Amino acid sequence: MAAINIIGQYREQFVTYLKAKTQLGEPKNLYEPIQYILGLGGKRMRPILALMTAEAFGGKAEDALDAALAVEMFHNFSLVHDDIMDDAPLRRGKTTVHEKWDVNTGILSGDALLILAYQCFEGYSAETYLELTQLFSKTALEVCEGQQYDVDFETRDDVTIPEYLTMIEYKTSVLVAAAMKMGAIVAKAPKKDADAIYQFGRNLGIAFQLQDDYLDAFGDPNTFGKQVGGDIMENKKTYLYLKSLEKASKEDQEGLLHLYSIKPEDSSVKVDAVKTIFKESGAVDETKKAIQNFTQHAFDALVEINLPEKSKILFKQFAESLMNRTV
Repeated sequence: MAAINIIGQYREQFVTYLKAKTQLGEPKNLYEPIQYILGLGGKRMRPILALMTAEAFGGKAEDALDAALAVEMFHNFSLVHDDIMDDAPLRRGKTTVHEKWDVNTGILSGDALLILAYQCFEGYSAETYLELTQLFSKTALEVCEGQQYDVDFETRDDVTIPEYLTMIEYKTSVLVAAAMKMGAIVAKAPKKDADAIYQFGRNLGIAFQLQDDYLDAFGDPNTFGKQVGGDIMENKKTYLYLKSLEKASKEDQEGLLHLYSIKPEDSSVKVDAVKTIFKESGAVDETKKAIQNFTQHAFDALVEINLPEKSKILFKQFAESLMNRTV
């Protein structure tokens, strides 16, 4: 329970800072969508991890606030643009930016968010600035590569599970890993430890995305915040889909391939049929096993790090809370 309270304190500290830093500017049609997407909430997982890591390595959480803000701004920039590419109507249970305003506004306000993210690093010393921006630029490019893989996979029938895991590593987990390493950099942690905490974040991020894939199909629409079955409607080749193709009967494999080749008027029938194949093939159990495996890899990376035991326990409890989530 204490860990939940500490994580809540980090979240509160970050959200307070975020609100202070995102005042409405002119022109309003540029800055209102930015304030809107940043204000939609979400788990704030990445900034919390940046603050946690800075303190775990003996630094101050407040010194990592700007790095945490950069990560959160970049994350939201990518969401605004992803939602346009996916034509998604909902984000965190609310109307997406391009639906609330229009596509052009979504593109431009997303671009501005990316620039604002880079500006967050300007208060750091030259040496820290260089380390942070090099890591940030590398990560930002990997996120774009991951998004392109994701788009490419929609029209490919030969996607492999290793390819899929690379895609989600780039699209999701590298930003989690970078947030943690930034906290370590701000705290001036030894390079070996900063690299190891990156591996913790990388494996945690993969587990988190696999959990997201699972919730997209089997989550509660009232708590999930996105359209349940959205990945199926978009013909996304998720871990569930790929494992189903590997393990299902020949008849179900053919049925799945057919379902992923159509976009019917009533998408609920398609979603239900696909979910039945996911369950019957054993893909649901395989996905849950993979989530546990990557979470364990994250815990294994913690063993290598020179950190107080209470910090390691806090990171473990944070990971477990993510894996047990319903949103």
